[in-house]
Amino acid sequence: MTSTAARAGVNRGASILDFILRIVAFLGTLVSAVTMGTTRERLPFFTQFLQFRAEYDDLPTFTFFVVANSIVCAYLVFSLALSVFHIIRSNAKKSRIILIFFDTAMLALLTAGASAAAAIVYLSHKGNAKANWFAICQQFNSFCERISGSLIGSFVGVVVFILLILLSAAALSRR
Repeated sequence: MTSTAARAGVNRGASILDFILRIVAFLGTLVSAVTMGTTRERLPFFTQFLQFRAEYDDLPTFTFFVVANSIVCAYLVFSLALSVFHIIRSNAKKSRIILIFFDTAMLALLTAGASAAAAIVYLSHKGNAKANWFAICQQFNSFCERISGSLIGSFVGVVVFILLILLSAAALSRR
């Protein structure tokens, strides 16, 4: 086996790993967006006619989280085509550079959405007495469990994007 053939085999393996990681990130961002987007809870107050409610779209930060995860999820679907192209042609260079560029942009968007939502989730759990922000998670247990859980998939996506960028950079450096 020549050095070129061995390098092509390693690059093909990296391309297959890239494809698998993109599917993992797609699933994480999809589940996060759907979980957050369908989160709502209502609590009766004295009577059935007077209720308190908590919904994800009550806070613009959670709306941004859903939109950011949805955009990244859609991007991942489209990037799967390039990932398949890299499996077929493992020595493609320009398309890998394009993927690194867009992966970095999506990493920034996903990190911004997840971090902003994490700050609000923290305040929902702990509150802030100085700002008169009361912890709502004692009353809205299901709501808080779902918004906390939706962060997991998003942060998994962040880690996967970091791995994807490093993997693409390593594949480019082998050329």
